[in-house]
Amino acid sequence: MAQGSASLLMAGLVLLMAAQILPSASACNRVYYEGMINDLCLAKFKFDMEGLDRGLWCSWLDTTEIYEGLTNCTFQVALRMDCFWPNQIVDRFFMHIHRTYFYNCPLTGRLLHDPPIGILAPFIAVPVLVTLLMTALVVWRSKRTQGVL
Repeated sequence: MAQGSASLLMAGLVLLMAAQILPSASACNRVYYEGMINDLCLAKFKFDMEGLDRGLWCSWLDTTEIYEGLTNCTFQVALRMDCFWPNQIVDRFFMHIHRTYFYNCPLTGRLLHDPPIGILAPFIAVPVLVTLLMTALVVWRSKRTQGVL
């Protein structure tokens, strides 16, 4: 039993050491990756966004294709350079993009809205009518005491 525990402990230590060594030994050059996404992806994104009217920057319908292109670009560069995706570099990159291009956009497109009145009205009216009907039924039955039980 003690020998099994020792081998399990040894395997755990080996895995812990491998987890510390492998990320630094991977093929991904993080500095080069960051430079590539800035040179390739950000340059194209800037070009596309400048071609779009500034008033449309907050319109998801108008920017979705450009934004998807940027996301795909960062993924493709990571794939070619054997980097994990998403990663901290990509997170910082997109935070910079949002602070630069989308900081002033209202949240109206993402906020919850009430459903249209045609859908909302039955969900309000039915419980109110059932409550009134049940109240009337209880009052009516309480006035007719004969033959209750």
